[in-house]
Amino acid sequence: MHPLIVLGIGFVILSFVFVLVWAVQLRTQNAGMVDPVWSWSLGFLGVLYGVLGTGETTSRVLVALLAGSWGLRLGGHLWLRNYGKPEDGRYRRFREQWGASANRNMFWFFQFQVVLAVLLSLGFIVVAYRTSAPPLWATGAAILVWAASVVGEALADWQLERFKKDPQNRGKVCRAGLWRYSRHPNYFFECLHWPTYILLGIGSPWVALTLVPPAVMWFLLLKVSGIPLTEQQTAKTRPEYADYIRTTSAFIPWPPKAVRPQP
Repeated sequence: MHPLIVLGIGFVILSFVFVLVWAVQLRTQNAGMVDPVWSWSLGFLGVLYGVLGTGETTSRVLVALLAGSWGLRLGGHLWLRNYGKPEDGRYRRFREQWGASANRNMFWFFQFQVVLAVLLSLGFIVVAYRTSAPPLWATGAAILVWAASVVGEALADWQLERFKKDPQNRGKVCRAGLWRYSRHPNYFFECLHWPTYILLGIGSPWVALTLVPPAVMWFLLLKVSGIPLTEQQTAKTRPEYADYIRTTSAFIPWPPKAVRPQP
């Protein structure tokens, strides 16, 4: 099956899924469920391309397994984090800004998630349609990068959830584990995941397309909806966050700076 047809199939399926998700949030007035569904949808696209692709078998199996398990883990974590909780502050802010147009704008916001998912899946489809296996060294490096990213992100998520569950930490800033070295280690490891498919695409004539997903994800997390919105919201609710910003790397894990006491 031609890759453009497979991309179209994925787009149509996700569009329908996100219409359903939008309809559910109309009733609940909580758009937070879009986060886990979006992660699962990306994993689904990796599996879909692996199944329908016509490329070399090992590459198709790898992209289905790696993308599918990554999306399953991340979506599961986000679902457990959001289930039964009030709507995320980002989406509350959108509702307040949109006013009477909130439901209509939320519909198109959800459909935009479909466009982003298909754009980010370009790396998956390049791997699923390559006609020969990637070099052995590239396959090994890809698996190592994928493992480091998934384990690192899962560890950061677990450390933050454990910190939040302790009542003594209410209103405090998490500096435990990886959070001592980065204000957003989960975002760092999320970005690290996407070069996996650059490595698996080496040798394909379409390898340049695998550069698009890492660039898009980096831009979204560092410049748009990730760090800027998260830090803006956190700084309002946690007074010590200003000190955390002064001493701790925003993205790449790095030893914290020593702060000289004020005279």
